[in-house]
Amino acid sequence: MSATLQARQVAAAFGDRELFSGLDLVVAPGDVVGLVGPNGAGKTTLLRILAGLRAPESGAVALSPASAQVGYLRQEVERRSDESVRAFLERRTGVHDAQRAMDATADALANDEPDAADAFTHALERWMALGGADLDARLGVVADDLGLAVDLGLSMTALSGGQAARVGLAALLLSRFDLYLLDEPTNDLDADGLSRLEEFVAQTQAPVVVVSHDREFLARTVTTVVEIDRSLQRVATYGGSYDAYLEERSTARRQAREAYEDYAGRRDALAARARMQRAWMEKGVRNARRKATDGDKHTKHHRGETSEKQAAKARQTDRAIERLEVVAEPRKEWRLQMSIATAPRSGAVVATARAAVVRRGDFTLGPVDLQLDWQDRVAVTGPNGAGKSTLLALLLGRVRPTSGAATLGSGVQVGEVDQARAAFEGDQPVGEAFAREVPDWTTADVRTLLA
Repeated sequence: MSATLQARQVAAAFGDRELFSGLDLVVAPGDVVGLVGPNGAGKTTLLRILAGLRAPESGAVALSPASAQVGYLRQEVERRSDESVRAFLERRTGVHDAQRAMDATADALANDEPDAADAFTHALERWMALGGADLDARLGVVADDLGLAVDLGLSMTALSGGQAARVGLAALLLSRFDLYLLDEPTNDLDADGLSRLEEFVAQTQAPVVVVSHDREFLARTVTTVVEIDRSLQRVATYGGSYDAYLEERSTARRQAREAYEDYAGRRDALAARARMQRAWMEKGVRNARRKATDGDKHTKHHRGETSEKQAAKARQTDRAIERLEVVAEPRKEWRLQMSIATAPRSGAVVATARAAVVRRGDFTLGPVDLQLDWQDRVAVTGPNGAGKSTLLALLLGRVRPTSGAATLGSGVQVGEVDQARAAFEGDQPVGEAFAREVPDWTTADVRTLLA
């Protein structure tokens, strides 16, 4: 089924902060819309509005036909302890809900309830359209193709990060939605996974809206770019490729800055003229008062007339300022500049592994032999599930080798940004959770950096 999504004058806010407004967007079959903007700009919020999971502050979203199936795939794979891999795939492809609806309408049909036949027919058509009839057959093929060598009855929480990423990709490849809303689908994918994702997006005829910061992925897939631009304080749509968008955006920002500077220059020049005219007027009034004893009536009249003319000119200048078309100043884009503090000098050898083997169930990493020296810069690459995170855990001492040895050198201070951001899980307010990680910082410093 072909589907078209249309948003008209959509606005959204978070608390008392407006995220965006005035969004007009049409997504038709064959379109791949890249949704870009800085973190916190409202990209995920917009996807949820398009998916019908959140109402806009104003405006409306229409899906044609209304019965079209929308697949909203969230940013991170949601892993539930009571859900198997198979159940996860059934849920993410929409087949699980379609199966439940079909079972419920079948029961109603068996009980001769009114309109049960039409409801069952509709539920059956939805289940078929989502691929429920051949899901099991396709599931095995996709799992083998992705190298997903895990028991489909295994709990999702038992998977590694790489395995979970492959399962998330499998859910996308198995799905048969009429419209796709993808939130950061490239997260955690290896090179092969990225290639398969690009192929899927390029080949599907269903319209796609994708949020991503991966410039290469966007450059190879999108046909339109929608930017939530906090610099120009607007939502802008750019037709064409991602590279064309970058060029057009650069031109638009330059023109916006030039327009503001031209407006500000004229406004400031007029304001300076008005101040000068008032100064002349006030000087004339003072002179007239100081020389009020002069008996020449013509001289006093001339001085008063001159002051009135200066006052009139100042009023004219004020009106000229009011008639200027106001141009809002583009926000200056901030840049994140990072510096990693230098720890005391460690030993020459930072970490070593000697014939180290780690076994986790059916998975085996190693034997690993390596040595990291001071000032080394090392990239660990490999397919999802190959053991990259396990290797890091081995070197950091969080995982003990089943055989062999792994050690950190003397004086090594470890700084880590982990894949799952585990340090910030839980219900603790973000300020408190962050302050816990930097106990020597003042509350004011913590709030300043987060802001």
